[in-house]
Amino acid sequence: MADPRIEVYAGDITKLEVDAIVNAANEKLAPGGGVCGAIHSAAGPGLAEDCAIIGHCPTGEARITGGHRLPAKHVIHAVGPVWQGGARGEDILLTDCYRNSLDLARKHGLVSVAFPAISTGIYGYPMERATRIAVETVTDWLAREPAFERVVFAVFGELPERTYRETLDRRQAPS
Repeated sequence: MADPRIEVYAGDITKLEVDAIVNAANEKLAPGGGVCGAIHSAAGPGLAEDCAIIGHCPTGEARITGGHRLPAKHVIHAVGPVWQGGARGEDILLTDCYRNSLDLARKHGLVSVAFPAISTGIYGYPMERATRIAVETVTDWLAREPAFERVVFAVFGELPERTYRETLDRRQAPS
């Protein structure tokens, strides 16, 4: 049975009204391109200042800041792995990104989070593989967290949207 707490949203993650949006961050937590650049731009300079205070986040881990000018109250910065062929622990690190982001949200009393397709842009992670990891990790985590209200996969483009919807349909189909 499909978990009604999971949804796919095709559009701008910075417009979502959730407790936190997840930033596909780099280890220095510096403003970058893609989703990271869009989030920093929409949030304003206070986000970069908060990130500079934190200073660093290892791959697979997550840190939290305020949302500043975003509709979301918080930004969770998750550092995904750079794709290097799949034999260097990338799947484990990507799984950790999602799980650590959700654990951090729960620790801060948040109940709704929106994720981009972490590591699938400039970091080169194959879309289908990254989507499977994201969906499996979030679905398994939510199964143990009945009080968590909403997880949104915010995607940009037709291929990512279709990939997320098909992966969710397969994952949530009755056995």
